[in-house]
Amino acid sequence: MIAAYILKCADGSYYSGSARDLELRCEQHASGLGSEYTAKRLPVELVWTMECETVAAAYSVEKRIHGWSRAKREALIAGRFDLLPELSKKDFGRRAAPRVE
Repeated sequence: MIAAYILKCADGSYYSGSARDLELRCEQHASGLGSEYTAKRLPVELVWTMECETVAAAYSVEKRIHGWSRAKREALIAGRFDLLPELSKKDFGRRAAPRVE
């Protein structure tokens, strides 16, 4: 399955990626061979996936997620799509992000 995905690492950080074969890619991450980033933060847990028609589409989703804040990633993972537009607005103040539960 071609997919974009998000892993939650042992240190609480998130890693986003894309893959032609999601199952194989998750096995690679779990064994420490997926990426240098995740290899240093094992174990990892698959927390979100989006099936895509093409590798290019999956890569596009991955790159879009790379630029997102932690709050926006957590809203996506939680399925709180209603929060995404507000979390997309640039706010350089100290306003707290909405809690995602």
